[in-house]
Amino acid sequence: MICELHVRGHTQLHPAVPTPLRGSYAALAEPAVLDHLQRLGVTTLSLMPVQHRADEERLLAMGLTNYWGYNTIGWFAPEARYWSGRPGTTPAGEFRALADAVHARGMELVIDVVYNHSAESDELGPTLSLRGIDNALYYHLRADDRALYENWTGTGNCLNLGEPRVLQLVMDSLRFWAGEMGVDGFRFDLAPVLGRATATGFDPRAPFFAAIAQDPLLSRTLLIAEPWDIGPGGYRLGEFPPGWLEWNDRFRDTQRGFWLRQDREGRAGLGDFAHRFTASSAQFAHAGRSPAASVNFVTAHDGFTLRDLLSYDTRHNEANGENNRDGHGHNLSRNCGVEGPSDDPAVRAERLRLSRALLAALMLSQGTPMLLAGDEIGHTQQGNNNAYCQDNETTWLHWVGSTDPAGEPAQLSAFVARLAALRRAAPVLRSTRWWPADPAPGTAGIRWLRPDGAPMQPPDWEGGTALAILFGSLEAGTAKETPTSTTTPSTPKAAPAWLLLVNAGARAQPFRLPPGAWRCVLASDPAIDPGPEPSAVNATEVEIPPSSLWIATT
Repeated sequence: MICELHVRGHTQLHPAVPTPLRGSYAALAEPAVLDHLQRLGVTTLSLMPVQHRADEERLLAMGLTNYWGYNTIGWFAPEARYWSGRPGTTPAGEFRALADAVHARGMELVIDVVYNHSAESDELGPTLSLRGIDNALYYHLRADDRALYENWTGTGNCLNLGEPRVLQLVMDSLRFWAGEMGVDGFRFDLAPVLGRATATGFDPRAPFFAAIAQDPLLSRTLLIAEPWDIGPGGYRLGEFPPGWLEWNDRFRDTQRGFWLRQDREGRAGLGDFAHRFTASSAQFAHAGRSPAASVNFVTAHDGFTLRDLLSYDTRHNEANGENNRDGHGHNLSRNCGVEGPSDDPAVRAERLRLSRALLAALMLSQGTPMLLAGDEIGHTQQGNNNAYCQDNETTWLHWVGSTDPAGEPAQLSAFVARLAALRRAAPVLRSTRWWPADPAPGTAGIRWLRPDGAPMQPPDWEGGTALAILFGSLEAGTAKETPTSTTTPSTPKAAPAWLLLVNAGARAQPFRLPPGAWRCVLASDPAIDPGPEPSAVNATEVEIPPSSLWIATT
């Protein structure tokens, strides 16, 4: 389970962090901060950029900074703005101490890296480093005018990793962070640029990918691609080499369309939901790649937070100084009847129910789940879906109520922790193998059922908003004993069956249960959620409330 977070934003307002440390690497290493992440069930921290950056002149003129940090110029230097400044410490030393603290908790540390462009921007940008050393070598220049830059990144320039010296720079930087700074992996921003040639386009066998694969250190790290850029043919989901993970934006859009848009433009149907629920096999089931290659997410730093996704129909980015023109305009969001905050109990209840449904769909799907830090406590950016330049309380997490068991933030956090624990307890929810499309009777597989209990038929996938997903099989007896005089050969052991009932409709939906002694372990609707202890189901039929999931086991 990945958690994407920002070093400053995660800790700047944290009440359990000493004030002088807030917003720093040292703050993120504080026990109270790591305790919370560990309770959630996080296994991998994915930090937004921590390499030294330069702020754009345009932002500085408006009194803003590049808060997200995707404007790197020092690929071997930790960002000093995240250093506490304590006497006797350095930015590098404090970052290494953070890595040690994360590892001591049994968690991994991944950093977001920007090797697709530099902070020197286009031909009108500042000359800070590479442009002055060898402009034509380091950058992709336009064939029709070598004074201008290719702009497949949207930031003004693109580094050319097809050049050996540029590739060496990137590889040396990666080895530094993995070997010297304690980093376990990398998330590559706009990753197609790293394998793109001007003449031939993206190639998964490009020099960069080949160099990573043969490197004895980097080939063992966690490699995550953002599989798109804005260049020609820039969308490459599912096309990265075996061993790589990829952000799956189609999972995001399908979950939003399925749960939030059934009655409006952008609706996703049962077939789309099932495909993304089972790790997007059309994109990833090839070349020996596993379901884990799909990094599933509903929200990320780029876009609405989960709370804002359910509170705003349109973006509200006026504070960015671009007259609300920046940021995505197509968010597949749903404000539940009120634009922005609301004290209406019905609106708040609907938003909570949908929050829990989206979190449950994320955590129960095949693949690698990624949580945006703050979603578990209801963080809002007041509708700003492109807060890249807001280093202030717009983006800093507010921890009020997060430690009060009766408060909504603490209760939502506890729900996420239960989902993570359920995922750990049920191997079928995190299979590393692809489920067969048509399993033989008595073998491992997923059975797709209609609410009346009958198997789904082709026409059933075209309409409707509800289905049951049955995981049931006999274990293949992987722990067989060798027979002795006092033992007999082991036989396949009956594994617990798991049943997930899904209702994205606006009305309650009755479901007929398959045969078995079912125990409900979790429901996304608080009204029927059994809580931490499973509840026996003494009926052959259950009614699932609107916009909710229900999961049981035998």
